[in-house]
Amino acid sequence: MTRPMTPARWALTLAAYALPAAAVLLLAPLFGSQTIDTLDAARRFFAGQPNEATDILVYQRIPRVILALLAGGALALAGAAFQVILRNDLAEPFTLGVTGGAAVGALTAIMIPALSLRFGGSVQLLALVGAAGSLGLVYRLARRPHGISMNTLLLAGVTISILSAGIVMFLRYLAGPEHLVAMDRWLMGGLGVIGYRDLAPLLPLLLPGVVLLLVQAPALSQLSLGEELAAGHGVDVAWVQKMTFLGGGLATAAVVSVAGPIGFVGLIVPHAVRRLSGFDQRLALPASFLLGGAFLAACDTAARTLFAPLEMPVGVVTAIIGGPLFIRILLGKKR
Repeated sequence: MTRPMTPARWALTLAAYALPAAAVLLLAPLFGSQTIDTLDAARRFFAGQPNEATDILVYQRIPRVILALLAGGALALAGAAFQVILRNDLAEPFTLGVTGGAAVGALTAIMIPALSLRFGGSVQLLALVGAAGSLGLVYRLARRPHGISMNTLLLAGVTISILSAGIVMFLRYLAGPEHLVAMDRWLMGGLGVIGYRDLAPLLPLLLPGVVLLLVQAPALSQLSLGEELAAGHGVDVAWVQKMTFLGGGLATAAVVSVAGPIGFVGLIVPHAVRRLSGFDQRLALPASFLLGGAFLAACDTAARTLFAPLEMPVGVVTAIIGGPLFIRILLGKKR
């Protein structure tokens, strides 16, 4: 029998999920391809006597860890919500075709620098434009007079992803050798930021998206039991589906525009949370955010240190870890 979700149990369980995130936030900046005296760097920063080690710690490693926590948390949160409204354990943020649209925008900016400069000189900006365009197109295809068709939403997202992949291959075919490396690096996903200004483009879309998803948690708990049962308990199913689609799309578009496509976080983490804590979305959604952030930050730390001085794209690490884990989950469901 499932134990009731009391406020005390909710707070204690979330505190347990917050511990890995807090540990990563404190420990991950200590590691990197270059060895530094972190205590001396921190002391110099607060004393107003910065040096190279201070710049590495404060303006490279800490912003990178913060980005990993936010991006991983948003992807895991969106994945948990999409798996409920689509009633599909294979659903994840990139199911909506957001990644494909962002890739088309980013690779166009890389291939045609003059176009990027005309739109503010930012690959991130054109990636965001591409993500927003694909998101709007998927919504337009799935919209119905009485809400969103979940089956059409899934099919539209897959179709946009396939179409975008074709455009990406065409762009890579046309690109010169000097652009192919930059294109491939973006497609692998990465969290390399310098300073805190690079985090600014993430927040205007990510924060509203995260809030929209967390607000839907009680209704999603009802919806996870079935649309008819949820409607019988007074849940406006069409509204919840629309807000979940909007919130998850905004959060995913923000992450992809800054960090590129990073797979498996939104697929694996919600499964782990449900195994550990059950299906109550009032707990599963915030827990997925915390565990997803900790997972991606830990993966990025490994990417920065295991092959130093080389740096592996974090998307490669999440795929190496997430692929076998997901196969194990599928085998467990089959048994």
